[in-house]
Amino acid sequence: MDIPLKKKRFTPKKIAIIAGSVLIVALILFVILSSTGNSKLNVEKERITISDVQKGNFQENIPVNGVVLPISTIYLDAMEGGRVEEKFVEDGTIMKKGEPIIRLSNTDLELSLVNQETQVYNLLTQMQISQNAARQNTINKRNNLTDVENNLIEGKRKYELNKKLFEKGAVGRQDYMESENNYNYQKEKYQLANEVLAQDSLSSKQESQQARESYVRTRKALELMRRKVGDLVVKAPVDGQLTALDAEIGQSKQKGERLGQIDVVSGYKVRAEIDEHYISRIFNGQRGSFTFNGKDYELEIKKVFTQVSNGRFQVDMHFVDGVPENIRRGQSLQIKLALSQEKEAVLISKGGFFQQTGGNWIFKISEDGKTAYKTPIRLGSQNTEYYEVLEGIEPGDKVITSSYSNFGDIEELVLD
Repeated sequence: MDIPLKKKRFTPKKIAIIAGSVLIVALILFVILSSTGNSKLNVEKERITISDVQKGNFQENIPVNGVVLPISTIYLDAMEGGRVEEKFVEDGTIMKKGEPIIRLSNTDLELSLVNQETQVYNLLTQMQISQNAARQNTINKRNNLTDVENNLIEGKRKYELNKKLFEKGAVGRQDYMESENNYNYQKEKYQLANEVLAQDSLSSKQESQQARESYVRTRKALELMRRKVGDLVVKAPVDGQLTALDAEIGQSKQKGERLGQIDVVSGYKVRAEIDEHYISRIFNGQRGSFTFNGKDYELEIKKVFTQVSNGRFQVDMHFVDGVPENIRRGQSLQIKLALSQEKEAVLISKGGFFQQTGGNWIFKISEDGKTAYKTPIRLGSQNTEYYEVLEGIEPGDKVITSSYSNFGDIEELVLD
């Protein structure tokens, strides 16, 4: 009689399938747990920077680089072109206003000056001749008026005498009428002579005025030409130090070409370059500070150059409380430029953590100091030393501010 065999529930094949499934599930759980960051990492405290969250005065500022320059620079350009004939001083010389620097020669300009002088002298001679002729003409007309006036007096005397005699019948009508006609003629002649003299006087004044105006214009042209020739000698426009002199004997210079510059060394300023991102927040009167030889100094913006070049613009800053001793032209300064007023805020020190977190989170130390865990935060403004904390951590907390580049996606650090 056959005995029925009992079927086994777990065959080797089923056992293998179940074991494989368990391994797959375990692997999936491991990946999920790893991706959710529930991993820990042991970190030595000596390899990280732990900073205290504090409350204090905060002022937003940015670091800028500045260069010390003379308070003013006057550029020397060739007012007239010419050949360099003589150099009176060398580059770096301390100059007084009006002292000569170089002398140029320009034969065309010098010849024009001679021609202009000749023209002025000829015009002056013609004026003198014209004035003499006008004066003589006036004298002749006055003499003529004197003769006419004398004839009028004599004609009047005869007329009045003949009139009386005619009334008494002592002279004939013919003599009386002749004397009357002569008297009337002399009166008209005298009136005409007066008008001619008056017209001559007015005409002489106009001619004299025109001649004087022409002479003045010509004299001004001559003075201008003399100044142009005088500009061939380049002189220091102000007291200062001659720098960047570019002129050698025999060298030709064009009109308007740069010859050098005079630095006014009575004071200094600082020219700083700022990223164009801040151009709307920079204005005259803003202040910055720097340290020189262990002492802090303040600067104030006096001029903003709004032209942007290579993503940066420039400002001129003046010293507020005096120029530091031993500072020199061309020195570089590291300046902290204030962008806001001071206020009280929660602060954390700047550090490398920002590069990995963007300021969105930070590792906060637990109360027992044994672990650190990710904490969301929100940062505001910043300066050269601190970030302003708006939320997420409080004064008294401790946080890791060094770089997180070796932590990966770790959620919690175990501090050894």
